[in-house]
Amino acid sequence: MGVLHGIARAAGRAAKSLHAGEDALAWRKVANEIPRTLEVTSPLFTDGAELPRRATVDGAGEPVPIAWTAEPPDTRSFVLVVEDPDAPLAEPFVHWLVYDIPRTTHAVTDGAPLVEGKSSRMQVGFTPAAPPPGHGVHHYHFQVFALDAPLGLAMGAGRTEVLEAMEGHVLAWGDLVGTYQRS
Repeated sequence: MGVLHGIARAAGRAAKSLHAGEDALAWRKVANEIPRTLEVTSPLFTDGAELPRRATVDGAGEPVPIAWTAEPPDTRSFVLVVEDPDAPLAEPFVHWLVYDIPRTTHAVTDGAPLVEGKSSRMQVGFTPAAPPPGHGVHHYHFQVFALDAPLGLAMGAGRTEVLEAMEGHVLAWGDLVGTYQRS
């Protein structure tokens, strides 16, 4: 273990109590009164299990495939929001925003054409899991929302813009949680 890793780990341990918390997740803002009825799955991990290494900064840093079922018949589009409420920030760390997913699509996989927003790093696309060393277990929420209309936002919208556009349009939602920690 190098000096820099030791410093990062000490900083991570010191920041353990700092985090946005689950009450700040996207579903709390746009679907709090709507029952969780979508079933969200991945062929690479189960709910509550550790993320595959490929979805982390310690692996290839690639997104995992996500699928969903049981949407209401009035669904016109889907939104995927991947957030980490355990990050030492005031808001959850956004790892991935995908919106205007067509109603006939029930999965986000490698190579599929996507309308993506900006992560908390202000980059379009997926940002791999990279919790601070020593900060403990982080929970990555893969939230899928069924909407009664497409959002119509341009590529590169941010979390606030996407959530504001979703308000009043969420018909159903679901959540798949993966975990990851770095020692």
